[in-house]
Amino acid sequence: MRKVILSDVTLRECASSANHSLSFKEKIEIAKQMDKLHCDIIEMPQIKNTSTDVLLIKTIASLMKHSEICADVGYDAAGVETAYNCVKGAKKSSLKVSLPMSAVQMEFKCGKKPPVVMGMVSQLVAECKKYSENVEFCAEDAVRGESAFLYQAIDEAIKAGATRVTVCDSEGTMFPSEFAKFIADIIENVPSVKDVTLGVEVVNSMNMATASAFAAIEAGASQVKITADNFNFPTVENIMKIFSLRGDSIKVSSKIRTTEIQRVTGQIKRMLNTSKSENTPFETGVNEDSETLTLDRNDTIATVIKAVKKIGYDLSPEDNANVYEAFKRVAVKKDFVGTKELEAIIASSALQVPSIYSIDSYVINSGNIITATANIKLIKDGAEISGVSVGDGPIDAAFLAIEQIIGHHYELDDFQIKAVTEGREAMGHALVKLRSSTGKLYSGTGISTDIIGASIRAYVSALNKIAYEEG
Repeated sequence: MRKVILSDVTLRECASSANHSLSFKEKIEIAKQMDKLHCDIIEMPQIKNTSTDVLLIKTIASLMKHSEICADVGYDAAGVETAYNCVKGAKKSSLKVSLPMSAVQMEFKCGKKPPVVMGMVSQLVAECKKYSENVEFCAEDAVRGESAFLYQAIDEAIKAGATRVTVCDSEGTMFPSEFAKFIADIIENVPSVKDVTLGVEVVNSMNMATASAFAAIEAGASQVKITADNFNFPTVENIMKIFSLRGDSIKVSSKIRTTEIQRVTGQIKRMLNTSKSENTPFETGVNEDSETLTLDRNDTIATVIKAVKKIGYDLSPEDNANVYEAFKRVAVKKDFVGTKELEAIIASSALQVPSIYSIDSYVINSGNIITATANIKLIKDGAEISGVSVGDGPIDAAFLAIEQIIGHHYELDDFQIKAVTEGREAMGHALVKLRSSTGKLYSGTGISTDIIGASIRAYVSALNKIAYEEG
């Protein structure tokens, strides 16, 4: 029974889709869900915004237990080192060189002529091999390229050290029988391809991508690119359904956990398809609860720092020491300290900075028959600055008004409210976690008998930390 490798491109395709806007946490959650399926490979988006994309890939790489993380290296040697540094912390990782094989795509994507692209194949694959044993060469738009050029490119990639070769029907215009012959011709004309894993990527333009993928498998391919939702590629559900019904007859199988498919893909589809309000840029997708941490008074500073990093914070040695001291004071009074308590400790004891922004006043209007509005007035350098905004509820309107004042949107990574006292005059505690443009996480807290006031104070607290560190 031949094992077929399934390579998930959901995150890669999300990055280039205008219809799917995911938060940092949602991207991590999608990767974790595919890892739970035991998906063989998870492809990362191409690194464009260096700081944020690098942090995302590094975070995902550190969390994977079963899946291999594959990073695209781009078109130059510098990109190879950057991609490797992102995935080197993963249990299993690989680097991918993607280059167009058709003349029109060579000009459009990388502005190069065929002889130059051929040289790039060898150079980039060889550079990747210096860093990783697992290197994939992806021949984009392969079916529209010249056959002789494609065969030579595949052979050059294998000679340079590629362990996987993927050929793409990027237009999705081949019938399954034509695609099977296309794969058979590659195997016949490039003898060295028998020594590596041959994969396929098929676009679903004619609703035949799944059929073409299985035609390619029967012709000798051993890897297929799939998605968790319909991104114009074969879905993992459809592929595994055919494996279940006819896998024995063609003697192929996959290590995907079929009992988890419906739950995992349902979770991912909800994240991808949950509509975002037109009134707010803040993400409203579906997330599973993060893994619960449990610490007690006997835990060392190393254990606490590890827990701090696990929930997304990258603190300085001084802040780590401050957090640990605050943790010890809390742990003495409690049997254990959980994730939410640790986040509150971080927000109140790490990165204590001068107040660049302070709250002067706020007026909130809200009700069940009107759109919530917020009028916020802050003070910066002795000057009053104000903003007015509408939103999906009073807190959303308040946060948007603050963004209007500062002229910048920060991703709201998390927002929590809880009561800290009882009764009609109960105090509310708010925690706000903002992710800056560099990808770093900052948290702030606020306490008030007014939960809207507590939320505004928490947001401004986190904002002051960003403004102090990043200017």
